[in-house]
Amino acid sequence: MDTKAQLFDLSGRTALITGSSQGIGFALARGLLQFGATVVINGRDKAKLARAAKSLGGKKARVHAAAFDVTNGAEVSKSIGRIEADLGPIDILINNAGGHQRVPLVEMSDRQWREVLEINLTSAFLLGRAVAPRMISRGAGKVINICSLMSEAGRATTGNYAAAKGGLKMLTRAMAVEWAKFNIQANGIGPGYILTDLTKPLAENAEFTKWLCARTPAGRWGRPEELVGAAVFLASRASDFMNGQVIYVDGGLLAAL
Repeated sequence: MDTKAQLFDLSGRTALITGSSQGIGFALARGLLQFGATVVINGRDKAKLARAAKSLGGKKARVHAAAFDVTNGAEVSKSIGRIEADLGPIDILINNAGGHQRVPLVEMSDRQWREVLEINLTSAFLLGRAVAPRMISRGAGKVINICSLMSEAGRATTGNYAAAKGGLKMLTRAMAVEWAKFNIQANGIGPGYILTDLTKPLAENAEFTKWLCARTPAGRWGRPEELVGAAVFLASRASDFMNGQVIYVDGGLLAAL
């Protein structure tokens, strides 16, 4: 294999990607498979996971499904143990599970606040807490947290989401500070506005899409597959001295006034 290619080769490595039965997580799973990784996809809906695994090629394509609730600490711990017992070490953890409930802050219920923080922020803590000790004992590991441009900027009706993603940026840095000495790299990817099933209602709003395309230097929505390059970089040897950083893949939105 070409030396340059070896930097990004993921052969022999196992990646767990949360929230990966669709959207960004599914695209990342497909991308890591193409670079040689064995991939464990995750979600709560077993039937949906099975369809996603089949679409990715099933076990012949080094794909496995693990259905569990990433906001339940006991379930997370048990599931990580089961995955490693069945497949071996989790070398790459991608905390992608997320969700949004758009409500103005003064109208937001306790439940709407807590649920968004649980799925976007607490889940990454729970997964990291379960996986990191095993990575520490092996002296190697990659943690990739899917942050957001809203780790840096807010917008009306996104207070819960911005708080969660801002917290995820800082959790990423905390992970790096605590785990770097064990040869674990913890970094993040901050997607901009990416066209998925979850963002489809926004994309179908002509006024919002017009505003977004004018606001974004690239002049368009992003696509899930455009996040794969950053994920492969952060999962591979190429990023072995990179820690506590967030790579923003947003078409230049955060760079522009």
